[in-house]
Amino acid sequence: MSSRLGLYGGSFDPIHFGHLISARAIAEQVGLERVVLIPASRPPHKSGRNMTSVEHRLAMARLAVEGDPLFEVSDIESLRAGPSYTIDTVDHYRRIHGDAAEIIWIIGADTLPDLAGWHRVRELVERVRFVAATRPGWRQPDVSSLRSVVGDAAVARLLADCRPTPEIDISATNIRDRVRERRSVRYLSPDRVVAYIEREGLFR
Repeated sequence: MSSRLGLYGGSFDPIHFGHLISARAIAEQVGLERVVLIPASRPPHKSGRNMTSVEHRLAMARLAVEGDPLFEVSDIESLRAGPSYTIDTVDHYRRIHGDAAEIIWIIGADTLPDLAGWHRVRELVERVRFVAATRPGWRQPDVSSLRSVVGDAAVARLLADCRPTPEIDISATNIRDRVRERRSVRYLSPDRVVAYIEREGLFR
């Protein structure tokens, strides 16, 4: 029986309960043995934003999932020079786990139209299975630009793998704003992450 590995990339600036609940919901539905959280060191689509250092984001991710056997945290993208391209990360895990493993990349369903601009996306959608997390009330976005890049068959696969997840109205942007405003972020992220933010003076 082949293994099934989930990869969940993102800025995680900071990681919060929305990320974790969504990832666990996908893991349960798809039957993932493990979910690897991969903080992006230099995400190309966020090149204009002054992000928290990847070292802090890795530390917060590790604190968030400490003791949970479903999750692990990888620093693979922080060790690589240049932009954090998903296809490079997928190829890394394919070399490690071989062709027998099924590798799944978890994204938010609202990101589907943006895939059209991802680096080497035509190759990417052939090398990895994307599973998209939807929220209650989600409606299929306009994917015509993506269709023109990857073709009808790939878009059909992507849309077929949209999976419902709970509505968790938490965002990293809101957490950063609340910290700057000296407002509590308790219950938005694991206590160990909140303590780390306070201890390190992040987002102020």
